[in-house]
Amino acid sequence: MEPQRAITVNSKSATYIKKGEPLLIKESFPKEINFEEGEIVELVTPQGEFVANAYLAQQNKGIGWVYSCIKGTAFDVSFFLQQFHSAIEKRKELLNDEMTTAFRLFNAEGDGIPGVTVDFYEGYAVFSWYSEGIYYYQAEIIQAFKEVFPFVKGIYEKRRYQQNDKQVSDFVAGEKAPEPLYIKENGILYATNLDDGWMTGIFLDQRHVRNALMERYAGGKTVLNTFSYTGAFSVAAVLGGARQTTSVDVANRSLEKTKEQFVINGINPEEQMIRVMDVFDYIQYAKRKELHFDIIVVDPPSFARSKKRTFSVTKDYSKMIEDLIDISSEDGIFVCSSNAANYKRDKFKADIEKAFHNKNVSYKILEEFRLPEDFPVPKASPISDYLKVFIIQRV
Repeated sequence: MEPQRAITVNSKSATYIKKGEPLLIKESFPKEINFEEGEIVELVTPQGEFVANAYLAQQNKGIGWVYSCIKGTAFDVSFFLQQFHSAIEKRKELLNDEMTTAFRLFNAEGDGIPGVTVDFYEGYAVFSWYSEGIYYYQAEIIQAFKEVFPFVKGIYEKRRYQQNDKQVSDFVAGEKAPEPLYIKENGILYATNLDDGWMTGIFLDQRHVRNALMERYAGGKTVLNTFSYTGAFSVAAVLGGARQTTSVDVANRSLEKTKEQFVINGINPEEQMIRVMDVFDYIQYAKRKELHFDIIVVDPPSFARSKKRTFSVTKDYSKMIEDLIDISSEDGIFVCSSNAANYKRDKFKADIEKAFHNKNVSYKILEEFRLPEDFPVPKASPISDYLKVFIIQRV
C-alpha cells in the first residue's frame, strides 16, 4: 500500500517517535481513527509537520508501528531487503558459531520491520507474525528474506494474532525440517518441532541464562525447575554438573518432552525428577516433605488459569517467591525471570525485594540478564525490551 493519507499524532507522541519509539497506541492520536489492516500512513504533528511513516495494524501492544522517519520511504521489497541485509551483518558471529545453531535472525522493530520476527533453527527459519496488518506484506517480506538468506533450507510461520482460521502454524517454503529437529545451544542438544502450534520447544531469548546456569552455578547442586516446559534449564543444569534436577510443569506433554531432551544429551531421565503437576501444588508438597533446593528457576508464563487458580505474573510473582523461599537452601540461588512486557523491570525487582523482606531473608543479586544481542530493541521502546532476569542468592 502506498501512503494514502496523513494522520495527526499528538505533540507528546510526536516527541516520543522522534526519540525512537516505534509503537503507536490509541492515545498517540488526538481522536479515534479508523483504518484498514496494513494501511500505510504519514504521521504529522498538530501543526502539519512530517514525523514518520507508519503502518496501522491492530495487535496486543497497540494499533500500529513506525517503520521510517524519512519522508516518502515505501514499505516494500526494497525496504525489506535493506533491513534484512543489516540484520545478517549483525549476526555473522552467530551464523558461524558451530556450538549454537538456533537464535533470532530478525527481531521485529529492533531490526527495522515491526511486527515480524524470524528465528533460525539449524538451517530453517520460523517467521512469527503479530498482526493481520503485517501479514498483508507476507509475500513481499518472504521474497526479500529468501534473497538475503539463500542458505535457509525451509521456512515455517506462526500467526500470533486473532484470526478466524485456527491454523496458527504452517510450512511455507523450501524443504520440511525433520521432526524433531535437533538444534545446538552452547553445545547442548535440544529437540524442537517447527510446525507444532505456536511453540517450538525452546525459548531462544534465555540462551545466556542457561549458559550461566551451566557454567557458573549448577555444579554439585540440586535444582528445581518450575514451569519447566520441555526442561531446557534442567538439561543445562545437569550438563553443568548438577547433582539432581526436578522439573515441574502442569502440561502432560512436558514429561515426554523433558525425557527426550535428557536422552539426546546422554542423560538418564530416570536419574532426574520430572513431575507433571501444578507448580503451586508442588510447592506445598515440597513443604510437607521438607524438601529444599540449592537452585530454583522461576520463569512463569505471564498469565495462566487452571481449575484451582488464576495466576498473573504482575500480581502474584512476589507471593510465589515467598513460597519458594521456604523450600530453598540457606544459601540457595534463585533464577528469577519474566518475559511480560507490561511487567516493568523496576516493579519486577521491587516485587522480588518485597518477597525476601516479607520472609525476613537477606539476599544479593549475583547477575542480571536482559535480551541477548540477537534480540536488539529500539533505544526508546521499553515495551520491546521485555526480558528481565535476576540471579539472586540468599545470604
